[in-house]
Amino acid sequence: MNALQPRTSDFEAMVQGSFDNQAMMAFIGAEITEIQPGFCEIHLPFRDELTQQHGFFHAGATSAIVDSAGGYAAFSLFEEGDGVLTVEFKLNLTAPAKGDKLIARGEVIKPGRTLTVTKGEVIAVDDGKETVCAIMQQTMMRIVGRSDVSG
Repeated sequence: MNALQPRTSDFEAMVQGSFDNQAMMAFIGAEITEIQPGFCEIHLPFRDELTQQHGFFHAGATSAIVDSAGGYAAFSLFEEGDGVLTVEFKLNLTAPAKGDKLIARGEVIKPGRTLTVTKGEVIAVDDGKETVCAIMQQTMMRIVGRSDVSG
């Protein structure tokens, strides 16, 4: 992990509050399990509704949680009232996302005033065995001074 410093002492509540406002994360059953400055972990339990035709987690569910993990890793370093938006991400699916749950971890690589670069990975946990199933690189944008894009 890195030694990045948050701009607000209440960064955990700020991240969790924003995450709680994401209807998509609630809809798919994802939850944040760890927040640190520049780091976020999200778990997604298996449900049939999240699978593709072969019974693996769908790439859409996989990408959604790692996008959020990277975004909230970046957001943890922003100021209260700032907004966060994904500018781009690249995702390599390295193995079938098969298992009881997925764990997405996002980490800030390069913080910036406007753009922050993160990396992420998704681990499929199948009967206790962990397999990295996706690797991401992402750019996040810090939005300042817009009440309609806060959090």
